[in-house]
Amino acid sequence: MSVKVETLENNMAKLTVEVPAAELDKALDTAYNRQKKSISLPGFRKGKVPRAMVEKMYGAEVFYEDAANILLQQTYPEAYDESGLDIVSQPTIDVVQLEKGKDFIYTAEVALKPEVKLGKYKGVSVTKADTKVTATEVKAEADKEREASARKVKVEKALKNGDTAVIDFVGSIDGVEFEGGAGEDYPLELGSGSFIPGFEDQLVGKKVGDEVDVNVTFPAEYQAAELAGKDALFKVTIKDATRKELPKLDEAFAEDKGFDSVEDYKADLKKKLEERKAEEGRRLQEDEAMEKVIEDAKMDIPEAMIDNQVNSMLNDMSNQLMQSGLSMEQYMQFTGMTMDKFKEQVRPDAIKRIQGSLVLEAIVKAENIEASDADVDAEIEKMAAAYGMDVEQLKKTVSDSDRENIKADLASQKALDFVMENAKQTAKKSTAKKAEAADGEEKAEKKTTKKSTTKKADDEKPAKKTTTKKATKKEVE
Repeated sequence: MSVKVETLENNMAKLTVEVPAAELDKALDTAYNRQKKSISLPGFRKGKVPRAMVEKMYGAEVFYEDAANILLQQTYPEAYDESGLDIVSQPTIDVVQLEKGKDFIYTAEVALKPEVKLGKYKGVSVTKADTKVTATEVKAEADKEREASARKVKVEKALKNGDTAVIDFVGSIDGVEFEGGAGEDYPLELGSGSFIPGFEDQLVGKKVGDEVDVNVTFPAEYQAAELAGKDALFKVTIKDATRKELPKLDEAFAEDKGFDSVEDYKADLKKKLEERKAEEGRRLQEDEAMEKVIEDAKMDIPEAMIDNQVNSMLNDMSNQLMQSGLSMEQYMQFTGMTMDKFKEQVRPDAIKRIQGSLVLEAIVKAENIEASDADVDAEIEKMAAAYGMDVEQLKKTVSDSDRENIKADLASQKALDFVMENAKQTAKKSTAKKAEAADGEEKAEKKTTKKSTTKKADDEKPAKKTTTKKATKKEVE
C-alpha cells in the first residue's frame, strides 16, 4: 500500500491511497463469502454457487461495493498513521479506481488541526465577580425549596396556569385523525409550553369533567412535514387535575430542613448562594477571559472540523435524550425543530469550543505546561468516587490512549488556570451600584426585623438560645 499526501487550502489535505490488486481480489473473495449463503442459481444448491458463476451472471461489479468498504476499513487507519498528519475530521472518500485485476485507488480528503498564533493571554482583564447575596435572592431560593416540598391537592374549581391536568385527547385535521395525535391519561402542566402554542391556553378556566374542543395551528417549521402549518382540532377530555400547595416558611418548615429556626435556615441558604455565586462568577470570568484570548489569537478552522464538532454535539444530545426515554426524532417532533435548524443553532457554540480547545493547547505548548501521571491517577480516583467504583478496578479499564487523553485534558485545565491566575480583575460601575442597592435592601430588612423583634419581645418571654446546624454538601461535577 502506498500513500501520497497533497496539502490543500484552508488546512485541508488529500491522501491518495493505492492498494495492490492482490488485496482487492482478497476483498472480493471476502465479499463473496459473506453473501454466498443468500445466493441461489438454477442447478446449484443455495450457498454453493461459485464466485465466477455469480460474476458471470450479474457482472464483475456485483461485489465491488462490499469489497471497497472492506478495503477502506482495513487500509484507511494505516494511511492515517502513515501520513503523519494531525487529522481532525472524518475523511471524505472518493474511489478513483475499482476494477478487478487492477490496483484499488481512492482519495481521502481530511481537515487538519490549524496552527494557532497566540496574541495576549497574560494579564487579560475580567470583570470582578459579585458574590453578594440579597434578602430577595434568599427568599427566592426558599420559595424554590417550598415549591419542591409542595403537596398536590385536587382542583375542583376552574383550572389556571401552574395546575396539572390529566387529559385524554384525539387530534384531527379536516375530520381525519393523524398519527401521533392521540393520548390517554396525559399529565399536562398548564403554562409549561409543552404542547403546541395555544393548546394549553384553551384549557385555562375549564374544570374536571369538561370536554373541550382545542383549535390550534401547527408551526410552519414543524418536524412532521405533513402537519406543518395546518389547522388541527383536538377533542380533549379533562379527567383529573391537581394544584401545588406550598408549605409556609415557618419554624416547622425550618425544622423539617434540619434547622432550629427560620433565621438559621435562611443563613444556611445565604451561605450556599454565596458559594454558588462564587463558582458561577469564576465560570463567567473564565468565559470572559477565553473570549478575549480567542479574539486576540489567529487560526483558520476548516469547515470539516466544524461539521465534525456539530455532529459530535448532536450525538451527545441524542445520548442524553435516550437516557430520558426520548429519541431524537421524538424531540424534533415535540419541539417543532428540524435537524438543519438544530445544526445551525449549535454551530456558533461548536466553533467556540474548537477555538477554546485550540487556544488552550497552544498555551500548554507555549508555557511548557504538563500533567503528570500522578495528576492522571488523582483524576481517575475522582472518577471512581463519582461513579461509586473501585479505583484499582477502574484503572485496569483505562487504556494508555485514555490516559493520554486525560493527561491532555488536565494540561488544558492547567492552561486555563494559568490564564486566570494572570488575569486582572476590574469592577464595573453598574455592578458597584447594584451592590450598594443590595446593601440598602438588606439594611432595610434588618431594620424592619429588629423593630418587629423588639415589639414581640415586650409581649413574650425570651426564647432559648439557638445554635446553627452546619450542613456540608459535596458536589461532584
